[in-house]
Amino acid sequence: MKDSSPPVPRHIAIILDGNGRWAKQRGLSRIFGHEQGSRAVRQSVEGCGELGVEFLTLYAFSQENWQRPKAEVAALMTLLQKFLKDTTPELMERNVRLQAIGRLHELPASCQKQLHASIAATAENTGLTLVLALSYSGRAEMIDAVKSIVREVGEGHIDEAMINADLFGKHLYTRCYPDPDLLIRTSGEMRLSNFLLWQLSYTEIYFTPTLWPDFRKEDLLAAVQDYRNRQRRYGSL
Repeated sequence: MKDSSPPVPRHIAIILDGNGRWAKQRGLSRIFGHEQGSRAVRQSVEGCGELGVEFLTLYAFSQENWQRPKAEVAALMTLLQKFLKDTTPELMERNVRLQAIGRLHELPASCQKQLHASIAATAENTGLTLVLALSYSGRAEMIDAVKSIVREVGEGHIDEAMINADLFGKHLYTRCYPDPDLLIRTSGEMRLSNFLLWQLSYTEIYFTPTLWPDFRKEDLLAAVQDYRNRQRRYGSL
Protein backbone atom coordinates (compact mmCIF):
# COMPACT_ATOMS: atom_id res chain seq x y z
CA MET A 1 0.00 0.00 0.00
CA LYS A 2 1.27 3.45 -0.91
CA ASP A 3 2.36 5.59 2.04
CA SER A 4 0.07 8.66 2.02
CA SER A 5 1.78 10.37 4.97
CA PRO A 6 3.65 13.59 4.21
CA PRO A 7 7.38 13.33 3.55
CA VAL A 8 9.93 14.84 5.89
CA PRO A 9 9.11 18.56 6.11
CA ARG A 10 11.09 20.71 3.72
CA HIS A 11 11.02 23.66 6.13
CA ILE A 12 10.79 23.53 9.93
CA ALA A 13 10.33 26.65 12.06
CA ILE A 14 10.83 26.66 15.83
CA ILE A 15 9.78 29.12 18.53
CA LEU A 16 12.53 28.77 21.12
CA ASP A 17 10.72 29.14 24.43
CA GLY A 18 11.50 28.29 28.04
CA ASN A 19 15.07 29.43 28.66
CA GLY A 20 14.07 31.66 31.58
CA ARG A 21 11.84 29.06 33.22
CA TRP A 22 14.53 26.40 32.80
CA ALA A 23 16.98 28.61 34.68
CA LYS A 24 14.45 29.61 37.36
CA GLN A 25 13.67 25.97 38.12
CA ARG A 26 17.35 25.51 38.91
CA GLY A 27 17.84 28.74 40.85
CA LEU A 28 20.05 30.14 38.12
CA SER A 29 20.07 33.43 36.19
CA ARG A 30 17.96 33.82 33.07
CA ILE A 31 21.11 34.44 31.05
CA PHE A 32 22.44 31.03 32.04
CA GLY A 33 19.24 29.57 30.60
CA HIS A 34 19.85 31.37 27.33
CA GLU A 35 23.43 30.07 27.27
CA GLN A 36 22.21 26.50 27.68
CA GLY A 37 19.73 27.04 24.85
CA SER A 38 22.63 27.04 22.38
CA ARG A 39 22.92 23.27 22.88
CA ALA A 40 19.37 22.84 21.62
CA VAL A 41 20.22 24.92 18.54
CA ARG A 42 23.12 22.61 17.73
CA GLN A 43 20.96 19.53 18.29
CA SER A 44 18.25 20.91 16.00
CA VAL A 45 20.70 21.82 13.25
CA GLU A 46 22.30 18.38 13.45
CA GLY A 47 18.94 16.61 13.46
CA CYS A 48 17.57 18.58 10.52
CA GLY A 49 20.72 17.89 8.54
CA GLU A 50 20.42 14.15 9.16
CA LEU A 51 16.72 14.14 8.22
CA GLY A 52 17.29 16.01 4.98
CA VAL A 53 15.33 19.11 6.00
CA GLU A 54 16.22 21.98 3.66
CA PHE A 55 15.33 24.99 5.83
CA LEU A 56 15.31 25.55 9.60
CA THR A 57 14.07 28.91 10.90
CA LEU A 58 14.65 29.73 14.58
CA TYR A 59 12.79 32.54 16.35
CA ALA A 60 15.85 33.70 18.28
CA PHE A 61 15.00 37.31 19.25
CA SER A 62 11.74 39.15 18.71
CA GLN A 63 11.15 42.88 18.48
CA GLU A 64 9.18 42.58 21.71
CA ASN A 65 12.32 41.24 23.40
CA TRP A 66 13.84 44.73 23.21
CA GLN A 67 11.42 45.64 26.03
CA ARG A 68 13.20 43.35 28.49
CA PRO A 69 15.58 44.84 31.10
CA LYS A 70 18.53 46.56 29.45
CA ALA A 71 21.04 44.34 31.24
CA GLU A 72 19.36 41.19 29.93
CA VAL A 73 19.15 42.54 26.38
CA ALA A 74 22.82 43.52 26.45
CA ALA A 75 23.74 40.05 27.70
CA LEU A 76 21.63 38.44 24.98
CA MET A 77 23.38 40.47 22.30
CA THR A 78 26.76 39.43 23.70
CA LEU A 79 25.63 35.80 23.66
CA LEU A 80 24.40 36.15 20.09
CA GLN A 81 27.70 37.55 18.91
CA LYS A 82 29.65 34.80 20.70
CA PHE A 83 27.31 32.10 19.42
CA LEU A 84 27.76 33.25 15.83
CA LYS A 85 31.53 33.39 16.14
CA ASP A 86 31.83 30.01 17.86
CA THR A 87 29.28 28.22 15.67
CA THR A 88 30.45 29.34 12.24
CA PRO A 89 33.23 26.70 12.03
CA GLU A 90 30.65 24.03 12.95
CA LEU A 91 28.29 25.30 10.26
CA MET A 92 31.11 25.06 7.75
CA GLU A 93 31.83 21.46 8.79
CA ARG A 94 28.15 20.54 8.41
CA ASN A 95 27.76 22.37 5.09
CA VAL A 96 25.09 24.66 6.64
CA ARG A 97 24.27 28.01 5.08
CA LEU A 98 23.38 30.77 7.56
CA GLN A 99 20.78 33.45 6.79
CA ALA A 100 18.83 35.95 8.90
CA ILE A 101 15.51 37.79 8.74
CA GLY A 102 14.07 40.70 10.70
CA ARG A 103 14.95 44.34 11.21
CA LEU A 104 18.63 43.46 11.42
CA HIS A 105 19.68 47.12 11.39
CA GLU A 106 18.32 47.36 14.94
CA LEU A 107 20.97 44.96 16.26
CA PRO A 108 24.13 46.44 17.84
CA ALA A 109 26.84 47.21 15.28
CA SER A 110 29.13 44.49 16.64
CA CYS A 111 26.38 41.87 16.25
CA GLN A 112 25.61 43.04 12.74
CA LYS A 113 29.28 42.77 11.82
CA GLN A 114 29.60 39.21 13.14
CA LEU A 115 26.27 38.18 11.62
CA HIS A 116 27.26 39.42 8.16
CA ALA A 117 30.68 37.76 8.51
CA SER A 118 29.09 34.42 9.40
CA ILE A 119 26.57 34.70 6.57
CA ALA A 120 29.35 35.47 4.10
CA ALA A 121 31.53 32.62 5.37
CA THR A 122 28.76 30.05 4.86
CA ALA A 123 27.26 31.50 1.67
CA GLU A 124 28.55 28.75 -0.62
CA ASN A 125 27.39 25.86 1.59
CA THR A 126 24.78 23.64 -0.06
CA GLY A 127 23.21 21.71 2.84
CA LEU A 128 20.66 22.91 5.38
CA THR A 129 19.81 26.61 5.35
CA LEU A 130 19.63 27.91 8.93
CA VAL A 131 17.59 31.13 9.18
CA LEU A 132 17.79 33.17 12.39
CA ALA A 133 14.83 35.49 13.05
CA LEU A 134 16.42 38.44 14.87
CA SER A 135 14.66 41.62 15.94
CA TYR A 136 11.79 39.96 14.14
CA SER A 137 8.06 40.73 14.21
CA GLY A 138 5.45 39.22 11.93
CA ARG A 139 3.43 42.43 11.99
CA ALA A 140 6.50 44.56 11.30
CA GLU A 141 7.37 42.29 8.39
CA MET A 142 3.96 42.83 6.82
CA ILE A 143 4.14 46.59 7.41
CA ASP A 144 7.55 46.68 5.73
CA ALA A 145 6.12 44.67 2.81
CA VAL A 146 3.23 47.12 2.40
CA LYS A 147 5.64 50.07 2.46
CA SER A 148 7.79 48.41 -0.19
CA ILE A 149 4.80 47.77 -2.44
CA VAL A 150 3.47 51.31 -2.00
CA ARG A 151 6.91 52.66 -2.90
CA GLU A 152 7.07 50.55 -6.07
CA VAL A 153 3.56 51.59 -7.08
CA GLY A 154 4.52 55.23 -6.58
CA GLU A 155 7.64 54.77 -8.69
CA GLY A 156 5.62 53.12 -11.45
CA HIS A 157 7.34 49.74 -11.20
CA ILE A 158 4.09 47.89 -10.50
CA ASP A 159 0.42 48.64 -11.03
CA GLU A 160 -2.10 48.43 -8.20
CA ALA A 161 -4.02 45.79 -10.14
CA MET A 162 -0.97 43.51 -9.98
CA ILE A 163 -1.09 43.25 -6.19
CA ASN A 164 -2.02 39.74 -5.07
CA ALA A 165 -0.84 37.14 -2.55
CA ASP A 166 2.10 36.07 -4.71
CA LEU A 167 3.36 39.62 -5.17
CA PHE A 168 2.91 40.36 -1.47
CA GLY A 169 4.96 37.28 -0.59
CA LYS A 170 7.80 38.53 -2.77
CA HIS A 171 8.11 41.61 -0.53
CA LEU A 172 8.39 39.67 2.73
CA TYR A 173 11.69 38.96 4.50
CA THR A 174 11.14 35.28 3.65
CA ARG A 175 10.73 35.74 -0.09
CA CYS A 176 13.67 33.41 -0.79
CA TYR A 177 12.32 30.55 1.34
CA PRO A 178 9.28 28.25 1.15
CA ASP A 179 6.61 28.57 3.83
CA PRO A 180 7.22 26.31 6.84
CA ASP A 181 5.66 22.86 6.71
CA LEU A 182 6.03 22.35 10.47
CA LEU A 183 6.13 24.81 13.37
CA ILE A 184 7.43 23.58 16.72
CA ARG A 185 6.95 25.56 19.92
CA THR A 186 8.66 24.45 23.09
CA SER A 187 7.73 25.01 26.78
CA GLY A 188 4.03 24.15 26.48
CA GLU A 189 2.86 27.63 25.47
CA MET A 190 0.27 27.58 22.67
CA ARG A 191 0.51 30.80 20.70
CA LEU A 192 2.37 32.17 17.69
CA SER A 193 3.87 35.21 19.45
CA ASN A 194 3.95 37.34 16.31
CA PHE A 195 6.06 34.82 14.37
CA LEU A 196 5.71 34.32 10.59
CA LEU A 197 2.05 35.34 10.67
CA TRP A 198 1.64 35.32 6.88
CA GLN A 199 3.74 32.24 6.22
CA LEU A 200 2.08 29.92 8.77
CA SER A 201 -1.35 29.92 7.08
CA TYR A 202 -1.28 26.16 6.36
CA THR A 203 1.62 25.08 8.54
CA GLU A 204 1.22 22.06 10.82
CA ILE A 205 1.82 23.08 14.46
CA TYR A 206 3.40 20.92 17.16
CA PHE A 207 3.50 21.98 20.81
CA THR A 208 5.81 20.27 23.29
CA PRO A 209 6.12 20.89 27.05
CA THR A 210 9.89 20.46 26.79
CA LEU A 211 11.74 23.65 27.71
CA TRP A 212 14.10 24.83 24.99
CA PRO A 213 17.41 24.09 26.82
CA ASP A 214 16.23 20.46 27.20
CA PHE A 215 15.18 20.10 23.54
CA ARG A 216 17.22 17.37 21.86
CA LYS A 217 17.40 15.58 18.57
CA GLU A 218 14.94 12.99 19.90
CA ASP A 219 12.36 15.73 20.50
CA LEU A 220 12.82 16.97 16.94
CA LEU A 221 12.34 13.46 15.59
CA ALA A 222 9.15 13.07 17.65
CA ALA A 223 7.76 16.29 16.17
CA VAL A 224 8.62 15.20 12.64
CA GLN A 225 7.02 11.79 13.17
CA ASP A 226 3.86 13.45 14.47
CA TYR A 227 3.87 15.66 11.37
CA ARG A 228 4.24 12.63 9.08
CA ASN A 229 1.20 11.01 10.70
CA ARG A 230 -1.01 13.91 9.66
CA GLN A 231 -2.79 14.55 6.37
CA ARG A 232 -2.33 18.04 4.96
CA ARG A 233 -5.43 19.20 3.08
CA TYR A 234 -4.81 22.93 2.56
CA GLY A 235 -8.53 23.60 2.93
CA SER A 236 -9.65 20.83 0.57
CA LEU A 237 -11.26 17.46 1.41
